[in-house]
Amino acid sequence: NKENKLVPGLPSGFEDRWDKKLLLKKKLLKAIEKNFIKFGAEALETPSFEISENIGSFLAEDDANPMSDVFSFKDGDKSLTLRYDLSSPLSRFVAQNNQSLPLIYKRYAIQNVFRNEKAGNGRYREFTQADFDIVGNVNPAQANAELCNLISSTLSECGLKKDQFNINISNRKIVQGLIDDLKVSKEKQLKIIRAIDKLDKPGFGLKGVEDLLKKERKDISGAITKGADLNNKQVSQILNFLKIKNLKQLKENLKNPLSQEGIKELEDVFTVLGYGSNLNQVKTNFTIVRGLSYYSDFIVETNLNFKVTNNKGKEVDIGSICSGGAYAKLISRFKGVDIPGTGISFGVDRLLFAMMQLDQIKIDEKKPVLVCVMDQKYLKNYYKILNLLRDNNINSEIFLDSKKNLGKQLTLANKRELSVAVICGENE
Repeated sequence: NKENKLVPGLPSGFEDRWDKKLLLKKKLLKAIEKNFIKFGAEALETPSFEISENIGSFLAEDDANPMSDVFSFKDGDKSLTLRYDLSSPLSRFVAQNNQSLPLIYKRYAIQNVFRNEKAGNGRYREFTQADFDIVGNVNPAQANAELCNLISSTLSECGLKKDQFNINISNRKIVQGLIDDLKVSKEKQLKIIRAIDKLDKPGFGLKGVEDLLKKERKDISGAITKGADLNNKQVSQILNFLKIKNLKQLKENLKNPLSQEGIKELEDVFTVLGYGSNLNQVKTNFTIVRGLSYYSDFIVETNLNFKVTNNKGKEVDIGSICSGGAYAKLISRFKGVDIPGTGISFGVDRLLFAMMQLDQIKIDEKKPVLVCVMDQKYLKNYYKILNLLRDNNINSEIFLDSKKNLGKQLTLANKRELSVAVICGENE
């Protein structure tokens, strides 16, 4: 009964990965993990679910529904949430185990995360993140410069050339000082930060940010987003700030002490970067503030410099492929713990989406040798050959249906793009 047959398919924002795409993903993951270890980090794995109140909700832009962007479930009297990033679980882990962790704890984690948001163009609702964090009382300039060095080194290991990506850094204190001078409520402050963060997003620009700073913004579909409802003078101050491009000009124009503190911290990061080979790879971009509200000062975003297209061949902006920053209070939410941290996160599947469009990454598929079965009575001989190949670490398999003729067996080998078949018969 055809009416009762299931229709195979996936929900929006989820994807099967196989063949060359999966091989490339595994190659990227191997390069990323190797580099994380090279920079001194230890591995950590946390469960997919966390107690909701322990990891909080730092994604939602809808204050009335703070858990709208995550997947949450009831478990008796507790609420559980699928992790939406790897930083919040890290904060819970550190708070729970801080007595047994080293004074400066460097950890890396490579796991899937889940977000209940609109998918498309390299954005998924389940995707792999690769995180590197430094937790402890460290010299911030050294730690944050180390993150920039790590990004550059890792993307180079993944196969990108240095002119194919930009590392952009800023400091949230700069924007926070500007906002403090505006004398607005905490709710409006968050709306201002999120509006600024959208400046470089497709369809926004200065006009889109201006609308979000004012009463509301209507997009091309007609959907309306409620704005921060600032007055014209306040909006003008923010827009003038967004037009500033370098630290010197910023220092001259922003006199707020907190802003000046953020500028000095950025200068210190560049000083440490000057001791290595990645200084020219890192630029300032004062419009990045990161949407996640737990970032406190240093922030970083990494963008690609080559065109990326969707399935229809249309050029798209996939956003940052590695981002992060410093968080002063994420761990101190827990009793008896007050430890700062800083870290970055590679969006592995977003990076994969972009790199699938380059021809410069070689994938070693290591496909097997196929031992053909010409005659059932020689099966013992075929397995002897198979064992010899495998004992010498040569990927190999035997054809598993002796009723199929040689032509069918070689057709399978061709379809799978196998380069070698072993043919052994009565006279061969």
